[in-house]
Amino acid sequence: MTPPRRGVAYPARILRVLAGWAAREPVLAILAIALALLQALHPRAWASLPALVDWQTVATLAGLLVLTRALEYSGCLSAFAQRLTRRLRSERALAFALIALAAALSTVLTNDVALFVVVPLTLSLHRLSRLPIKRFVIFLALAVNAGSVLTPLGNPQNLFLWQSSGVSFGRFVLALAPLAALLLAMLAVLTACAFRARPLALREEATQPAQPVAVDGPLTGVALLLFVAFVMLADAHRVGLALPWVIGVFAAWRPRIVMSIDWLLLLIFVLMFVILRSVVALPSMHAALGQLGLGTPLRAYVAAAVLSQGISNVPATILLSSFTPDWRSLGFGVSVGGFGCAIGSLANLIAVRLAKTRGMWLPFHLVSIPFGLVALMLGALLLQYG
Repeated sequence: MTPPRRGVAYPARILRVLAGWAAREPVLAILAIALALLQALHPRAWASLPALVDWQTVATLAGLLVLTRALEYSGCLSAFAQRLTRRLRSERALAFALIALAAALSTVLTNDVALFVVVPLTLSLHRLSRLPIKRFVIFLALAVNAGSVLTPLGNPQNLFLWQSSGVSFGRFVLALAPLAALLLAMLAVLTACAFRARPLALREEATQPAQPVAVDGPLTGVALLLFVAFVMLADAHRVGLALPWVIGVFAAWRPRIVMSIDWLLLLIFVLMFVILRSVVALPSMHAALGQLGLGTPLRAYVAAAVLSQGISNVPATILLSSFTPDWRSLGFGVSVGGFGCAIGSLANLIAVRLAKTRGMWLPFHLVSIPFGLVALMLGALLLQYG
């Protein structure tokens, strides 16, 4: 039998490695392919591509990733969640507590990070009692999408709109607060209908006193102090001054925090800016989007909500921001666009992935699509007359 030639084995091995990487990082793989196609069909000088990136937004996101990971490692979030849920004994009360916790965390820790805190906690509770886990995870996804609307720190699209618009932190919150209140009120009504007030069926081990979560006090204090300082400097558009201090402090003191953040997420944002702004610069695409007539708030709102259903709300924000300065209407549209189809928000995909439960997609859409349609109609009325 003739052994395989080494020259033939290497390309196959490389293809397997690339396929494995693409399976683990599908978004990054799609963006890399899109950039390659753009450069092949409509080449631009590689040296000109960094100018397409909004580095203020990327730097702000980098700082928040480090600070939120520090808070997660400190144990303060898990300790708070444990104390909150330990005293609850009904399914509906637990649902309201977890949903409120997820929504509150998403206003300051971004919707993705809030899910990484609350979904594992919910899965732990499920092991102690028979919870309707699919329903819980679906409602947690809705909660972080609704709660994150309120502040510039709640999600990446808000972060981009805040930095690119130049408005103050307080003005941004006041502008988006009516929509956040509407979405949270809708979610509260739906939660009351979806969860029963029946007592939780706790297993024997769940009735024993829980071991308290260890909290790293110094890490919590430093993280909170730097968090407040970082937000204040970002609000003053001095994030370039703040970011080196945040990374430097934790790199020297707790290097595992800096090493463990999702650096690929920053690369994804860089590629999004490069690709979407390159696409917008194409004459045909510029003409097509220009015909949408985004000069009125309602048109910008509907376009942002609908486009989010196809390409997710973060890319939709970056793409449409080149055609309208109306950041509030865009903020309303992409926030509502996070509901409906799962792809409308990356938080939806993260929630389903963290659940590790089969058969999630159909029940998710049976809840999320009607919620999104109602939110679209009520949001339009709020934008016009609110």
